[in-house]
Amino acid sequence: MSDSVSTPSSAGRVAWGTPTARWMLTATVMASGMAFLDSTVVTVALPAIQQDLGTGLSGLQWIVNGYMVTLSALILLSGSLSDRFGRVRLFMIGVAVFALASALCTFAPTLEWLITGRVAQGVGGALLTPGSLAILQAGFREEDRARAIGAWSGLTGVASAVGPFVGGWLVQIGDWRLIFLINLPLAVAVLVIAHYKVPESRDTSASGSLDYGGALLGVVALGGITYALIQWGAEGGTPAVWTGAVIGVLALVVFVVVEARKRDPMLPLGLFRSVPFSVTNASTVVIYAALGTLLFLMVIYLQEVAGYSPIAAGAASLPLTILMLTLSARSGKLAARIGPRLQLVVGPLLLAGGLFWLSRIGEQAPYLAEVFPGVLLVALGMSTTVAPLTATVLASVPERHAGLASGVNNTFARGAQLIGVAAIPALAGIGGATGEGGGTEGTTGLAEHFGTAMLILAGLAVAAALCALALPRGRMPEAEAEGRDAATRGAPAEVGSAAVEESPHERPLRFCGVSGPPMRSCPGSSAGVRRNGGSPGASDQSSS
Repeated sequence: MSDSVSTPSSAGRVAWGTPTARWMLTATVMASGMAFLDSTVVTVALPAIQQDLGTGLSGLQWIVNGYMVTLSALILLSGSLSDRFGRVRLFMIGVAVFALASALCTFAPTLEWLITGRVAQGVGGALLTPGSLAILQAGFREEDRARAIGAWSGLTGVASAVGPFVGGWLVQIGDWRLIFLINLPLAVAVLVIAHYKVPESRDTSASGSLDYGGALLGVVALGGITYALIQWGAEGGTPAVWTGAVIGVLALVVFVVVEARKRDPMLPLGLFRSVPFSVTNASTVVIYAALGTLLFLMVIYLQEVAGYSPIAAGAASLPLTILMLTLSARSGKLAARIGPRLQLVVGPLLLAGGLFWLSRIGEQAPYLAEVFPGVLLVALGMSTTVAPLTATVLASVPERHAGLASGVNNTFARGAQLIGVAAIPALAGIGGATGEGGGTEGTTGLAEHFGTAMLILAGLAVAAALCALALPRGRMPEAEAEGRDAATRGAPAEVGSAAVEESPHERPLRFCGVSGPPMRSCPGSSAGVRRNGGSPGASDQSSS
């Protein structure tokens, strides 16, 4: 946003119900909703893309995972970038990148161009979604901030919830390219609103180096490992597959070493000294690996094997998204009252039960008799699990690191979905390389081994329940007091003995956690932080 643009209110002073507040919510909800919608809408269109571009299962895996590689690797860096270069400015860059990438996906003539567009969409998504939270944190008054973030979370959750249905409808009435084309007018509207109506802010006291090296290593590690897993399922252990695996693993090892030694790391490894934090993130990894792979395989199975229409296949998962949206706040309140342990054991077991049920569906797959009961159990399991999972992550670290902790948890969830989608089909015997036949091999493998894949996913869900047994009984875990301060260096909220005014887990949010656990604040950003007893955002400078 240009400094010469006039804004109705300066950052940190926007009151709920004012015109500026409405414009801020409109811009951030539209942008984040666009990204959340895109993350759930694409899977429904995969069979249509497969037929049009002549790709096998490996191509479909890349369409999903190309987005996740860059999103997972860059999301933790976005907060620091927004503090330095302007929160609205970086948000607008993210929206513009996402829009240009959507245009590339819309007109992609080949699979390779489509995957390139998806990778670029992940870059835009990594900037705009956390950027939305940074704008709300820095812009709203303290007393209105939680209400604004709650509204943002609920409204963007609706976009995630209706995504599969909208995707199926667009594919059925027109063409799969429409799922990307609809992003363009939304992005233009967001850019106009953000430029003229949303107050800019930045942290003038931001110091320390930006962890560009960590972000690059993250992309290389995730990209190399993903390539090896996908191509192993499609081609077997070729030299290229082994090379990708070695590069990915080496990059991951170097990433850990760099983050351990860096003064201002993107991912402070000291956070994992907290047993509850490590346990809940381990549970997050296996739960979201199972959920992401389920949604990827089920929508293809229902269309290519069971003969569902795109809109019917998209609607099949509506119980999951709707229940997660409507029950999330109540689940969070229950966990605050009785402690998270019971829900984090029972929830994954319900998820495992749903996956076991889905492993038994036949090739006809009548919805009410075979699909719906399994989806309902999965929905109840995820609704029981995600809110206490998020609350435990936040409670396990010092309060001023809550934004970073929620960002790490969200990143782990997205990375887990990426690895699950890449690895589980091959482990189950589902394959199909790109080439002549347009994926016939993948379809045949899916019909024969879908049940095997669901049983593997059920095993992951049981593993999550076992992880939760390491949590204390009957109470929410508490972070150790000051003993972890040095270990968590690099989190911007530490500068000047900063503290967040409001406990992030006092007010459970309403959200749809299909694509990942919710973020309560922008990871790595100082937006909304109280410093040295001053007002929140005292170091923020607004442009007017």
